[in-house]
Amino acid sequence: MTNINEIAKMAGVSVTTVSRVLNNHKYVSEEKRAIVLKVIDEMNYTPNKNAIDLIRGETRMIGVIIPYNNNQAFDQMLHGVLNQSVEKDYSVTVLPTKYNKDKEIEYLSMLKNKLLDGIIITSRTNNWESIIPYTNYGSVVSCEYSNHPEIGCSYIDRYASYLDAFQYLKDKGHIKVAFTTVRGMESMSTRQLIAAYKEVFGELQSEFYLSDCSRFEDGYNAVRKLLSQKTKPTAIYANGDEVAGGMYQYVQSINMRVPDDIAILGQENQPIGVGMGISSVDHQLIKVGEQAFDLVINKSRQKIQIPYRIIERSSI
Repeated sequence: MTNINEIAKMAGVSVTTVSRVLNNHKYVSEEKRAIVLKVIDEMNYTPNKNAIDLIRGETRMIGVIIPYNNNQAFDQMLHGVLNQSVEKDYSVTVLPTKYNKDKEIEYLSMLKNKLLDGIIITSRTNNWESIIPYTNYGSVVSCEYSNHPEIGCSYIDRYASYLDAFQYLKDKGHIKVAFTTVRGMESMSTRQLIAAYKEVFGELQSEFYLSDCSRFEDGYNAVRKLLSQKTKPTAIYANGDEVAGGMYQYVQSINMRVPDDIAILGQENQPIGVGMGISSVDHQLIKVGEQAFDLVINKSRQKIQIPYRIIERSSI
């Protein structure tokens, strides 16, 4: 099989010149570049990517740690990463964890083994003390805020957004407000959501909080349960527009009206919410992903906050 030394000999150039051509290095004359490329084509030579990576000192590969690939929030962040990767000519590998601590560490070890240039963590299960040592081997960027100087962050102020969402519903006259989440108290975002609820409304009635909601069907079942209770909410803050869409469909199926009988507030400004006229808290997660990508390829440890917004539609 043809190797780089034979390519150099046939082209009448040095191995360094062939290496520069393979790596699109600018310091090669167009004449020599053309000769090398002609020999490569004639010999049907396919360069060894690992060898090129070693020469170049980088893989141009970024890993994205993502707990689940069917969650709208993580999908939007990944979408943002992929948008930028195409523009900057990087490859992206998705690293699903299902919140398994060992799996997360296994992926971080890919930095130590030089298989990745950097890692973006959309959501973590390990503590920062377990993660920070891996910043010695490559850039680690988080999509949640971290005060550790070793970690770059592209993040939103979730607690502030939850406060604003609940205050928005309260200002619309709603006191009996229910909400849904994906995970239970093991999740920082769930703990922040409950804290924000208590700050706006006081004590939380346990029947007004349902977890394990991530899909359209979950929203349908959740609102059915909430509306079957003796004390019914007048408004619901769903943890995603898809979940909110399921709620909306169930409410219509029992001939109740949105927002007259019950108001629905969704999250993440997804197409289903736009189509059904559901108000939404837009955390602009695509922008979070895009900024995280820029931070990781620039090896930046900046803390960049992405603004959120509440989009008002007919469901409130």
